[in-house]
Order: sequence, then structure tokens, then C-alpha cells
Amino acid sequence: MKRTTLSLIAGTTALAAVTGFAALTQPTDSGAGAAAKAAAVLPVERAGLLCPAPSTSDLAETTYTSFTPVTKGTKSGGTTELLPAAGKTAAGEGKKKTPAKPVLTPKAPGTPAAGDTSGGASPALIGTAEGKFAPGWTLQETTEVAAGTGRGLLGVNCTAPDTDFWFPGVSTAADRTDYLHLTNPDDSAAVADIELYDKDGPVATTGGDDFTIPAGAGEPILLSTLTGEKQDDLTVHVNVRSGRVGAAVQALDDKLGGDWLAASTDPAGSLVVPGIPKDATAVRLVAFTPADSDADLKVQLASPSGLITPAGKETLHVKAGTTTALDLGDVTRGEAGSLVLTPTDQSVPVVAAVRVVRGKGDKQESAYLPATSPVGTRASAVANTAKGTTLSLTAPTGTAKVKVTASAGSEGGTAASQTYTIKAGTTQDVQLPAPAGLKGTYALTVEPLTATPVYASRTLAASIDGLLGFTIQTLPTDRGTVAVPQTEQDMTVLQK
Repeated sequence: MKRTTLSLIAGTTALAAVTGFAALTQPTDSGAGAAAKAAAVLPVERAGLLCPAPSTSDLAETTYTSFTPVTKGTKSGGTTELLPAAGKTAAGEGKKKTPAKPVLTPKAPGTPAAGDTSGGASPALIGTAEGKFAPGWTLQETTEVAAGTGRGLLGVNCTAPDTDFWFPGVSTAADRTDYLHLTNPDDSAAVADIELYDKDGPVATTGGDDFTIPAGAGEPILLSTLTGEKQDDLTVHVNVRSGRVGAAVQALDDKLGGDWLAASTDPAGSLVVPGIPKDATAVRLVAFTPADSDADLKVQLASPSGLITPAGKETLHVKAGTTTALDLGDVTRGEAGSLVLTPTDQSVPVVAAVRVVRGKGDKQESAYLPATSPVGTRASAVANTAKGTTLSLTAPTGTAKVKVTASAGSEGGTAASQTYTIKAGTTQDVQLPAPAGLKGTYALTVEPLTATPVYASRTLAASIDGLLGFTIQTLPTDRGTVAVPQTEQDMTVLQK
């Protein structure tokens, strides 16, 4: 569990204790009435997102897209800003580079806004949103690279700062150039430990070396400089000992293109990797367990017709403290699919991700898809286009109803919504609602209408000089609301 989560639990527990004591002193409040008074769900009032430096290629063109869904109960005012971080570029240059003008100007909640940059000069970005712009704020960085190492379509959700990250699926092989990007949004330096694990255990660590990310800066680390070993299938663990950072890995392949690898969800006994493209020609699963005991996982594919077990790939054994890979080939076989990993016996915490390859020969392109948390109350994906967008929904444990809203376009149009039923154990690539009069890009907002956990991912595809480039982003909860214990009346009771 992340340190920030522990802090929230500690604070909530203390407030809950006060609320519980007050409830006991008021015999007329019990049952549903007491539960209703225990907490109010309110929109968050401030949010922060961090975007890594997009590319060093002179052929790169990057678009940033910002979106805040409409949320009931927000105040009328608010601001959003997206500022360049200081520090080195991904090429390791010491010169600071900042854009000549603001990257984008956000629009009112319900309408996305886009801004463009070009070339490899763009730094990491630090974004903040307050008031009506904060609840569910989503920011995407999408880059087209026409040629060279990592050519194709690269995309990443700009992430909230945190203190603990896991990235299974990185590589230091000769044909890979993988950078770990760390961005520090705060006014003081952050200190992090970076650990690499292979099939035999730890291979490199910066522990004790005080790897420092300067205040308000973005720092790229070429992973091959941390170890002399050239190998695929590594796991990176980032543990921030002081401060907090945003983290993402840019994985660039000489032949298979490139994409961003977002962090896996926290280590857990069961994991879901949603939305593997139906035309995937190669799928490689990489898993790691930080536990002291081995993990044995049942491997299943949630298809449109239900859960199936890939022939000959029924289970995966992951030794304690090591990384393990499993080639699944063209496991989806022309249908929508999501990987569902569950313990065969004792539950052991695991992290996981897959590399997906589409195309053949010199037209191959790759993307990365980590295990993710459920959508929760709501989640959004931005930078969608009229063509080339696929939304994948899966409900591994039970039938779910899901509302999907397509927003107005960044340059015009009217929002549209549709409700879908996702049967238990299935994955569906849904037919998206079409915004009327769409101009520009639009946002998709996913809202489960039932308590059954729903997992989602969005695939973007675009033709780049004859190559079908693609990138995939998961849709975990947007954390747009927070439960706030109602303590004012309770504290009054305590004071009597």
C-alpha cells in the first residue's frame, strides 16, 4: 500500500473515531441515519498532474489534451495551469528549455482543450487545477514520431505525484532504449531509490546513493546505465524516500516502435489487464512479486463470450523477488480480450504488465498495458478521434451496467451518452456514442451504474507514414470526489 494511502487511512480513521463516539452519545441517530451522517461525498478542490518530457526526436509532434468532466456540487470559480519543469532533457543535456507560449488553455468542464508542440525540445510539465477544474481532471500527452527508434504513436496519461511505483516489462537489451522519467512538482528536492529485478532477483539499485530529483524538475534516467546486463523482462521499482514524484517509463524499440509504460496498480493477489487489441499479433506478459514467497497464478482471458484459459498457458509461476515472462502469442485471436490473473492457492501480491505488438514485418508497432485498478465511480480518457478510438470494458466477477459519455469536441459539437451491459467474465469493445457535429478531439467518461467492478482501457490508432501506430491507456478511478466525515455536529456534542 502506498504511503499516501496510509496517511489518508490514518486521518480518516481518526475522524471516524470522533464520529463514532458522537453517534454513541446520540441515541436517536442509528442505522441508516447514522451512516448518512458519517461522511459526505464532495468534489475535490485541488488536483495536480505531471507529464514527462515527450521525446528528443526532431520528428516528434506532441499534443496535450486537458479535460474536466462536469461534476455536481463544484463551486463556480477555479483555475488551471500547465507549466514547464526545469532540469535536463531526455538526451541528458544540461540546458533548460521552456516553451515560448502556454501549452494549452483549458476550457470549461465538459469540453476538452488541446495544445501542440513540435520537435524534441518540450520539457516535462507540471499541472495544477483548482475549484471547478479539479474534480476528475484528466491530461493526456500524445506524440507522433515519424521515423527512427521508437517511431509510431506514443501516449501517456499525466499522473498524480506519489511515492511508490512498479514497472514490470522494461528492458536494457541492445535493441531497447528505456528511460525512467521522474518529475518533482514540489519546492524541495525529492530523493528516490531505484531497483531493477530480473528472473534471478535484484540486478541493480541506487539505494544509499541518494538519487535526487531537483525541486520543480523532470529527470530522465537511462535504465541501461544502472546495470551492465543486457536483457529483456525487467521490473523497475521506484521508492521515494523524501518528497513525491510522477513516474513513467518511455520504452523505445529499434524495430517495434515505442510507447509509454505506465505504472502497474499496487501489488495484489489478483490482477486485471484490460483491453488487449483484438488484432494483436504478439502478447507478452511480465509479472513480478515483491513477496517472500512464490506466486502461482491462473491465467485467463475475458473474451466477449466469457472467461477462457489459453491452451498451454494455464498458469504462471513467479518466484519470490523475481520477474517472470510468458509469451501468449496472438491470444485474443480476433476478439476483444482482457487478462485476468488470480491465485491458484495462497494469495501473494504481484504486479504485471503486457507488451502488445500489432502488424507484421517492418510494419510492426508496440504498446504497453499495465494491470490497473477498477474504474470506481468515474474515469475519463481524452484525445479521442472520430476514427481510430476503441473503448474496451470488462467485468470479470459479475454483470455490470456502464454509462459512457462522449463529450463535446475540442472545436465544437454536442455531448452524447449511452449505457451498456457487460456480462460477467466478458470483455466488450463497445460501439461509442457519437457527439453530434463533432469537431476536433473529444473525451470519453466511463461511469459504472452497478457495484460490480469494471475495468477499462482506451486504444488510439493513427496512420503515420504508412505505419498503423497505436497506444493504450487504462482508465482507473479519477479520484474526483472524496468522502469527508461530517464532524461539526459531532464535535458540538463532544463539547457539551
